[in-house]
Amino acid sequence: MSFKMIHENYNVSDLDKSIKFYNDALDLHEVRRKTTDDFIIAYLSNDSSDFELELTWLKEHPQAYDLGECEFHLAFKADDYKAAHKKHEEMGCICFENPEMGIYFIEDPDGYWLEILP
Repeated sequence: MSFKMIHENYNVSDLDKSIKFYNDALDLHEVRRKTTDDFIIAYLSNDSSDFELELTWLKEHPQAYDLGECEFHLAFKADDYKAAHKKHEEMGCICFENPEMGIYFIEDPDGYWLEILP
């Protein structure tokens, strides 16, 4: 038996703002959407992987999400680490850097941390 990871879900407060952030910061684009009376789910991906980020907007959740201490994260490998760092610096979304490890994290509009690796 084997298992293949296919997506990770993040709940978001403003779906359009989140989709724009992920498109601008990580070149992820919407590949499909599921809409009901209670929620909208947008699946984001890119040409580098078949893994998807599932963004869920809940109609009855107006408050900010409690993300604990942000000890969980999704990691991305950048093919041009210096250019990625420059872009994220210009966007103002770098929230933590660890030069000794050669990595940094960016933060999305809802406070989720995303690790950027060379």
